[in-house]
Amino acid sequence: MVNPGLSTGNKLVNSVKISFRLPYLTQWGQSLLVCGSVPVLGSWNVKKGVLLSPFHEGSELIWSGSITVPKGFQCEYTYYVVDDKKNVVRWEMGKKHELRLPEGVQSGQEIEFRDLWQTGSDALPFRSAFRDVIFRQSWDSTIKTGVNHINVEPEESILVQFKVFCPNIEKDTSIYVIGSNTKLGHWKVQHGLKLSYFGEFVWLAECVMQRSDFPIKYRYCKYGRSGNASIENGPNREVSINSSRREAKYIYLSDGMIRETPWRGAGVAIPMFSIRSESDLGVGEFLDLKLLVDWAVASGFHLVQLLPINDTSVHRMWWDSYPYSSLSVFALHPLYLRVQALSENIPEEIKQEIEKAKQQLDGKDVDYEATMATKLSIAKKVFDQEKDLILNSSSFHEFFSENEGWLKPYAAFCFLRDFFETSERSEWGRFAHYSEDKLEKLVSKESLHYGIICFHYYVQYHLHLQLSEASEYARKKGVILKGDLPIGVDRNSVDTWVYPNLFRMNTSTGAPPDYFDKNGQNWGFPTYNWEEMSKDNYAWWRARLTQMGKYFTAYRIDHILGFFRIWELPDHAVTGLVGKFRPSIPLSQEELEREGIWDFNRLSRPYIRQEILQQKFGLAWTFVATTFLNEYEKNCYEFKEDSNTEKKIVSKLKTSAESSLLLDGEDKIRRSLFDLLQNIVLIRDPEDPKSFYPRFNLEDTSSFQALDDHSKNVLKRLYYDYYFHRQETLWRQNALKTLPALLNSSDMLACGEDLGLIPSCVHPVMQELGLVGLRIQRMPNESDLEFGIPSQYSYMTVCAPSCHDCSTLRAWWEEDDERRQRFFKNVMESNELPPDQCVPEIAHFIIRQHIESPSMWAIFPLQDLLALKEEYTARPATEETINDPTNPKHYWRFRVHVTLESLNEDNKLKTIIKDLVRWGGRSIPSEDSQVESSLISASSVADDVSKKQQFAGTGEKIRHPSEFNGVPTKDPLAVL
Repeated sequence: MVNPGLSTGNKLVNSVKISFRLPYLTQWGQSLLVCGSVPVLGSWNVKKGVLLSPFHEGSELIWSGSITVPKGFQCEYTYYVVDDKKNVVRWEMGKKHELRLPEGVQSGQEIEFRDLWQTGSDALPFRSAFRDVIFRQSWDSTIKTGVNHINVEPEESILVQFKVFCPNIEKDTSIYVIGSNTKLGHWKVQHGLKLSYFGEFVWLAECVMQRSDFPIKYRYCKYGRSGNASIENGPNREVSINSSRREAKYIYLSDGMIRETPWRGAGVAIPMFSIRSESDLGVGEFLDLKLLVDWAVASGFHLVQLLPINDTSVHRMWWDSYPYSSLSVFALHPLYLRVQALSENIPEEIKQEIEKAKQQLDGKDVDYEATMATKLSIAKKVFDQEKDLILNSSSFHEFFSENEGWLKPYAAFCFLRDFFETSERSEWGRFAHYSEDKLEKLVSKESLHYGIICFHYYVQYHLHLQLSEASEYARKKGVILKGDLPIGVDRNSVDTWVYPNLFRMNTSTGAPPDYFDKNGQNWGFPTYNWEEMSKDNYAWWRARLTQMGKYFTAYRIDHILGFFRIWELPDHAVTGLVGKFRPSIPLSQEELEREGIWDFNRLSRPYIRQEILQQKFGLAWTFVATTFLNEYEKNCYEFKEDSNTEKKIVSKLKTSAESSLLLDGEDKIRRSLFDLLQNIVLIRDPEDPKSFYPRFNLEDTSSFQALDDHSKNVLKRLYYDYYFHRQETLWRQNALKTLPALLNSSDMLACGEDLGLIPSCVHPVMQELGLVGLRIQRMPNESDLEFGIPSQYSYMTVCAPSCHDCSTLRAWWEEDDERRQRFFKNVMESNELPPDQCVPEIAHFIIRQHIESPSMWAIFPLQDLLALKEEYTARPATEETINDPTNPKHYWRFRVHVTLESLNEDNKLKTIIKDLVRWGGRSIPSEDSQVESSLISASSVADDVSKKQQFAGTGEKIRHPSEFNGVPTKDPLAVL
């Protein structure tokens, strides 16, 4: 597409001067640089790009520079912020700028490209969630018309090209530019300049101006066939020229997005396994999503959010209900297969078996093991009947060809897991270590077990067909299907078998103590070897996101903090408390010695003294000391070799019957021994004994309390520095290496789960990359707030009253009397006693708060929405919780007690929710999705310009007609 570039020093025949101009406020020591696809702009080597020079124009800092090129030149380019050594500090997000010289340009003439810096949020309309779903009708129905280029002849003439992006435009509506001179209609739309659609949301128009016309003030507006117009928000735009020198004959204005009230939508969140329908077999199934989409549309929702749906069948038992522990990051979970849809010719006896299983498995909660066994058994019978037909079909061959890179290892792994009755690869003999040769033998058509391999192909093929059908249905209905990208993979997974070099198998992933668990979390996943992953530009991640993009148009990045730094634990840890961040800058031995800290063994070994044992274990302390400890000095103890890790303690307790008898149970002694083991101040790096990490919450330990005041003060200061200061630059750099690889791998909308202990670098990086954050009201980012304030959330967020990792709205309301009273008084502004139960009025108030927030998305767990209607609150609220993060062996089995068919028939509930969404000023799907913006008649546009400027950005919320005072009044739209 591009022609060869030229060096800036060449003297050209028939050459044209190109100037770049961009307003951008840099920090001291930073410069702006333009780099592009041709040699004259560095061929995407930033070090060889063209540095721009700054100058002030009014209050703005403008950067400009120029190159000389031949006529007919074209390229792509991007702006970068660099330091004095041309190291990249940040770069533009979104689509690259396109440069094409106008037809008729003469040798020696100058074309000036006036651009705006493209932020991450500017790129969002081009993500598939908006392009292919929300704005799909606009995108499909608008005819690309192009633009007629105008030749510039008179000396005093300047051609100005206006370009603006407008992704959300109604049928029979045009874009105009109106402004302060005759060519732009003197602010009257009828006489303004009409833009032509140029594809991909781009609108263009060209107009020849005279030098005397400048400066020109202007704005863009939408103008409908009915005569209504809506002018863009904000101050007037302006284009000026320097009258003291001869300016460019062509000025190309790239004005970014048309300035409108930001688009806002709402959605529903529910795990796939929690859905209930009249057709399912004991668990939600992919084809049930079509019913859920119907309900979402009728309720005013543009989004359906799921938990991870990849295969987790590591243990072949209910432990596999944990959806974040993937057996394969590419394979879909057989749990969600609809066996009735496997064939049109299912024998009658199998149909009867299915009907019987439906009744048996239709319980309050998911019976994971029974459901998996039943589905696989039925699927195998259907497979045996039609395998030749399916495996020889062109559709299957196409699926296999596109997916064999992961499908063959997955099928081989499942065969070996079942054959050896374990996923622990160390028990697989010669197959413990993966190789391509071994794989080809395992999946060979000549092998005796080839039918088993093909069965796994067959199941994945049908899962793909069923999820694809549901996904396309959602798109056509204007509903985004949002998936979930787990931060880790199971230690015994296909991915760690095939790519062991990509994982640090001697470590475990978790999270430090936070809202969810004061003792931290240990998820058991190996941490990533980012250095190794970077060697092929994160190919594993890119393939993973590409696969996900086949079904979803948006996704949640689980624990996005892990892409900045991960909480790494040794593989012998059970809890999540004694870990360190990776990467991180440790405390060096030299640094500690300079501060007067010398006794590293004392600080890094468990501090166990006789008085501590007596206090913790009472009369049984001698038994504990004899069984688990050695006395290395008088009254000073250390753990024995067979008890010096958490896993060793667990193992030894299982073989020591006396421990449970003496101390009222194994759990109690285990917790107490863990406390002893964790009674340290510094963690010594196992790979570098001269590096140390401060133990999280070190001041809580008796080891720390026994230190002298000088040591305490030094260690407190270094602790604060380690956790809150010295890592920020490193973590920012790490995220800017890893996250763009994900974002550039697909065009899905990315949202980051940024809860927990948030480094200060996280939100600026997310904003820079166009990542949408998460806000949960009960977990505010502000340390001085007990409850978040939805009306103060930023636009680039998803807000929600709860999520799958915490109790539901009803359970949260009921579990703490004092907190409930504080919320009722401080948030709902009532001095009355709050109701003990989360009655529909309470749910209505809290949901309305979130819907009216400025957040791009308000997404509600289905359980919280059902709380709007009393008949759906009969089940105990605690039974609606999906996950307990404090329990690593939690059984993920919650099922909604009402079927989707019944919800679709409940018009009253749908009306309540839809009215909430509409009154909150959010977009709703289908025919109601057209924005009910403040449309004004064309004749009043000129008079309205000054008013628009005055009130631009005030962002007043649309309010419900009846304001709540304490508990909302019982109007028919709030309560049923």
